[in-house]
Amino acid sequence: MAPDAMGLTFVAFCLPFLGALVAPALTRLLGHNAAWPLALVPLAVFLHFLGFNAEVSHGEIVTGGYAWVPSYNVSFSWLIDGLSLAFLLLISGIGTLIVLYAGGYLKGHPHQGRFFSFILMFMGSMLGLVASDSFLMLFVFWELTSITSFLLIGFDHTRAAARRAALQALVVTGGGGLFLLAGLLLLWDVTDVTQLSLLMSFGDEVRASPFYLPLFFLILGGAFTKSAQFPFHFWLPNAMEAPTPVSAYLHSATMVKAGIYLLMRLNPVLGDTLAWETILPAFGGLTLLVGSVLAIRQSDLKLMLAYTTVASLGLLVLLTGFGSEYAAAAAALYLVAHSLFKGALFMVAGIVDHETGTRDVTKLRGLARAMPVTYLAALIAALSMAGLPPFFGFLAKEEIYVALSGGNLRAIAFTLAAIIGNGLMFAVAFAVALKPFLGAPVETLKKPHEGPVLLWAGPMLLAIKGLTIGVFSATAHALLTSPLASAVAGKPEVVTISAVPHFGMPLLLSAITVAFGVVVFLSLDKARAAADRLVEDIGWGPDRGFDQVMAGLVRGASLVTRLTQPGRMEIYMTATFAAVALALLVPPAVYGEWPRLPVWPAGMPFHELAVVVLAVVGIGAVLTAKSRLTAIVALGIQGFCVALLFLLFGAPDLAFTQFMIETLSVVILALVMTRLHLTPRDHRPLREKLPDAAIAIACGLGFALYLLKVTQGRFDTALTDFFNLYSKTIAHGANVVNVIIVDFRGTDTLGEIAVVMVTGLAILSIIRIRKGGRARGDA
Repeated sequence: MAPDAMGLTFVAFCLPFLGALVAPALTRLLGHNAAWPLALVPLAVFLHFLGFNAEVSHGEIVTGGYAWVPSYNVSFSWLIDGLSLAFLLLISGIGTLIVLYAGGYLKGHPHQGRFFSFILMFMGSMLGLVASDSFLMLFVFWELTSITSFLLIGFDHTRAAARRAALQALVVTGGGGLFLLAGLLLLWDVTDVTQLSLLMSFGDEVRASPFYLPLFFLILGGAFTKSAQFPFHFWLPNAMEAPTPVSAYLHSATMVKAGIYLLMRLNPVLGDTLAWETILPAFGGLTLLVGSVLAIRQSDLKLMLAYTTVASLGLLVLLTGFGSEYAAAAAALYLVAHSLFKGALFMVAGIVDHETGTRDVTKLRGLARAMPVTYLAALIAALSMAGLPPFFGFLAKEEIYVALSGGNLRAIAFTLAAIIGNGLMFAVAFAVALKPFLGAPVETLKKPHEGPVLLWAGPMLLAIKGLTIGVFSATAHALLTSPLASAVAGKPEVVTISAVPHFGMPLLLSAITVAFGVVVFLSLDKARAAADRLVEDIGWGPDRGFDQVMAGLVRGASLVTRLTQPGRMEIYMTATFAAVALALLVPPAVYGEWPRLPVWPAGMPFHELAVVVLAVVGIGAVLTAKSRLTAIVALGIQGFCVALLFLLFGAPDLAFTQFMIETLSVVILALVMTRLHLTPRDHRPLREKLPDAAIAIACGLGFALYLLKVTQGRFDTALTDFFNLYSKTIAHGANVVNVIIVDFRGTDTLGEIAVVMVTGLAILSIIRIRKGGRARGDA
């Protein structure tokens, strides 16, 4: 990529974040009309990436970026091929319409500027996620989508339901992100590459690796949580607590498809194995059935669409892992079709709620006359969702049945799952598009009327787009779906299906799906009641399980806190020194790396022997002291003996420092002990003293053994030579020790001084508290 083009691409990735910075101020200035200039941000991004279409449609891959940490091969780099370009265009194109829609939907909201900022930050995070070539940047943007979606889902933070939904989404998707991080690190270890563009050529090595299965399950953990696969599907419908622009954007076209993107991206590397072609279709098919059944059960327009989104995500996972000849093409077609019709229908649901005050489909009738444009957008989008010709949804459904059809039991089972799921989604599509608009009008909380252009422009454009690319499918395949399918399959794919029905098994299966959907739609109330009874009979579900897990986590944390933080200093001290003793004694015991026992030196001079004897006498004085104060003073003998040894072995500066420190320590400790008014002696029984004595002996022995091991090893003079060479020339000091402390370790020394100061302040506060308490008691 040329430097100029690379710079413009980098700016395109940054634009949404820059827009997020100015959105609040612009909204204060222009009100809801700020949506118009802010929509230029994603529009500019869309037009920029549209310029790559010619190269990508001819099979080229565009890469670029900048080195970040070259020593670890970490870069801010991007990869633009058929898969990432399709996502980039969907994110920025639908994002443009969502910004406009939010301008009308949240008109007059006191925090509309904040909402624009959040939605643009999310947009930038999602763009970075689908275009990242670097493993690290993929993970960073992955987690950014979780954080920004948390802010969007919990936008109405005054409601407990919104806060719960935001926390639930963050916990599930953020937790899955940790699995993804581990999987990416394992991929790095197996292949020794950190870029997706290079990873594509390591498929055979990854599949043959003994780490394939753990790597596979870690990646699935990230993808399944993000894309709401069973049993992690519960967070997505709960996220409908967010404003409708969030639902239309995050949970139909962007965030929930991040996991789908990841699976599609890694299909050439992890696919074509028994695990991949078994687990993905199994969980995808189960999610498809669970989502579609739960969608029929709902009467809230957004929840009906939310559960069909869960079902659609399951269908995409099923297709991604199915492994047949046309599966990649079917997944590519359905990915695009779903983004268009689901985004439109979510916005329609928001318009209905905005103009009538309710989303309950059982309380809505006859809105077509009052809201004709909204009704038309809903009907066009529903026809595509139902998979009827000549809409793009029809092409996707036909290709799905081409990919799944076969004579073996596996193909029959998944084809049956697809028929049931698609049939139920057919019924939901027309329940959303017809039931609120047809029939005799009923009274609603607000008098219905057509919304402003900011509201209906988005769903109408998306619905019409689903029709036009179905009619002009050859152009759509050449520019969009064929490059997308090729990237998913890891080899060139040419999508040829058209909107003209072709007689054969796929058309027959499609007709069966339509017939089944019509039957369910005509008996929707009975189907809703049956689904409700089924869920009630099952009882427990993952959503309730999440609350139980979180409650158990809180109870467990409280228990651990009560055990480890009881508020008693002696317990903290005992635990700390016991841990130190274990850290010093367990490793040499496990690995057998004990030091050699020291040998008493022959001909030891009398004065050195006298110092050793004095130290031993000091230890005896500490152990036999009758009071705490005497023990503290006797303890100072050890420090003075060490200082004498420094002096005898030619280190007078260290000896002087040791004398000063030891003197001050004894004085301060004695002062503190007298002010604390403790009992003069330790009156505890022997059974309480023995554990403390054992821990003290273990710590002393451990440090002694550690020092012996260190001194018996080879002395490395590298640091000594460095400081001897540079202390004079760099720090202009002849005293090497002082130069190290003041110059080379100046920041560390400052930190140590700060620690001593804080400790002194803590001691002073304890003394003053004791004095104040005694004074109040005396009073």
